[in-house]
Amino acid sequence: MENFPTIILASKSPRRQELLKLMNLDFRIVLKEVDESYPEGLGPPEIAVYVAEKKAKAFDESLQENELVLTADTIVCVDNIILGKPDDEEHAFEMLSLLSGKKHEVITGVAFLQNHRLHSFHEITEVYFKSLNEKQIRHYIRTSKPFDKAGSYGIQEWVGLFGIERINGSYTNVVGLPTHRVYEELQKFVI
Repeated sequence: MENFPTIILASKSPRRQELLKLMNLDFRIVLKEVDESYPEGLGPPEIAVYVAEKKAKAFDESLQENELVLTADTIVCVDNIILGKPDDEEHAFEMLSLLSGKKHEVITGVAFLQNHRLHSFHEITEVYFKSLNEKQIRHYIRTSKPFDKAGSYGIQEWVGLFGIERINGSYTNVVGLPTHRVYEELQKFVI
C-alpha cells in the first residue's frame, strides 16, 4: 500500500468509515462540531466542496505534521432543489416522493488538509429512481429510518435494491465517499 500520512477521518458516517476500512487505509476518527451553513448563490457542487473545506479547516491548528484530515459532505439535488438529511418521518416521505420516478444527482465534496495545505474536489453521480408508491416509501422509512442520510435513502439499503433503476458514475459516491477519486487524489496530494 501507499505510504500515506496518518489519516484523520472527520466524519461520524458509518458508511464512510466502512469504505475507508475496505480501502485498507489506516485512519482514526476525530469529530469537531462545524456549522454547515454556506453562502447563497453557490451551485450544488460548490456547496458540497465549501462545506467539506469548512469541516477540514476546523482542524488547521490542531493537526500534527504527519497527519492528514479527510472530510466530506454529500448532498442530493433534484429539480434544482438541494436535499440534505430529513428532520423527521414526514420530511423523509416528502424527499422520497420528490425523488420517485426521477433522475437526481448525488454530489460529494471531499477535502484534505495537511500542513496548512488544503485540497478539495467533488464527484457527481446520476441516480435514476423508479416510481415508488406511498406504501413502499413508508415501509422503507419505517424499517430503515434513513434520518442520517442526504436525500433520505441509502443505495445499499432496501429502497436502493429495488427502487434504483440505474446510476451513471460512482456507486461509492452515492454511499458517501467516491473511493476511486479519494485514492487518486490522495496519491497526488501527498507526493
